[in-house]
Amino acid sequence: MLEFLICSMLTILPDFLFRRYVQGKRIGREINLYSMWFELRWGITACVILTVSLITLIFYYHPSTKNVTAVFRTVTILPERNGRVAEVFVGTNEKVAAGAPLFRLDNKEQHAALETARRRVAEIDAETAVAKTELASADGLIAQAEGAYQQALDELATQVELNRRNPNVVAKREIERRQVTVDARKGALDAAISNKQTLETKISTLLPAQKASAQATLAQAQVELDKTIIRAGTAGMVQQFALRPGDIVNPAIRSAGILVPDDRRIGLIAGFGQIEAQVMKPGMIAEATCIGKPFTIIPMVVTEVQQVIATGQIRPTDQLADVQQMARPGTLTTFLEPLFMGEFSDIPPGSSCIANAYTRNHDQLQSPDISTSRWLFLHMVDAVGLVHAMILRLQALLLPVQTLVLTGH
Repeated sequence: MLEFLICSMLTILPDFLFRRYVQGKRIGREINLYSMWFELRWGITACVILTVSLITLIFYYHPSTKNVTAVFRTVTILPERNGRVAEVFVGTNEKVAAGAPLFRLDNKEQHAALETARRRVAEIDAETAVAKTELASADGLIAQAEGAYQQALDELATQVELNRRNPNVVAKREIERRQVTVDARKGALDAAISNKQTLETKISTLLPAQKASAQATLAQAQVELDKTIIRAGTAGMVQQFALRPGDIVNPAIRSAGILVPDDRRIGLIAGFGQIEAQVMKPGMIAEATCIGKPFTIIPMVVTEVQQVIATGQIRPTDQLADVQQMARPGTLTTFLEPLFMGEFSDIPPGSSCIANAYTRNHDQLQSPDISTSRWLFLHMVDAVGLVHAMILRLQALLLPVQTLVLTGH
């Protein structure tokens, strides 16, 4: 309507003034209800064409949408495993700090696993102490084996020397028996040395590795025990938290509640029409008015324009996708942030809003290579944004009336 009134001032009004003061035709006589179309046909036709062109120009270069929401972040309260609730530490609508415990699952199994891991570490420590004692005993066995071996060598050397001096004194069989004894004593000595090396390897390598593995199992058991206490990942307020001791919590089926972080505010997410895909760019100036803060225009800036439209999303399934199921046109998702700090402080998160975005051609207008026709067109595009700004302010004035009176909400 505003566009039509503006265009009529440039088309229908001049046509009427020409008919009235140049041709002398008067309203109620030559210009009446039946002859108005014929008498003012040029002005009416030009007004319709100009109004349609102006509306198209305004809504294309300065897009508007009512699909705007003041979004905020939420965190789902979920345990990492199934379990029965044993204790609840907080209530609904209660503020919690980061890391504060929310509830605890039954942890008898985890306590048993932790105690088993502790006992295994203690057992390996005991094995290490026993191995060190055996290592001291192995030194004694080596000394004993060395003495026996040396004695066998001496006896063999004595028999060999006697046989060399007088072959009839010592029988050859006795020398062979002495040699077998030396070889046996040498084997016992090698076995004692090998046993010591085995104990040393066990103390220095095997038992530390087993202890490290047991300590890792102990740490894992402690982690599993800690998982039974579900804590707040960030500071915020607990919502829809109705757990009671005895409830079963399953992360795949049932969440425990929702945590609304203190830093929950993200900004506005607006869904503009697909036809504005070539116009919407990051850095555009925008304005918004929200139901949660009536009679207020909030200056915004476009920070990001999503490069894809959600309705075209496809994912692998066991059925082929039918394009007919995607026939509903989606919107161009755009992220808006307040231009000044503190503009969102009074707006409840989740409020519905109306937003305008304005095309800005200042850089192109400053270019020395711009043509005159292009310069005039861009000036006209920037100027008609004022009409859309006026419309948004009228909507801001009428929004409370429409919400409270016309819709009864």
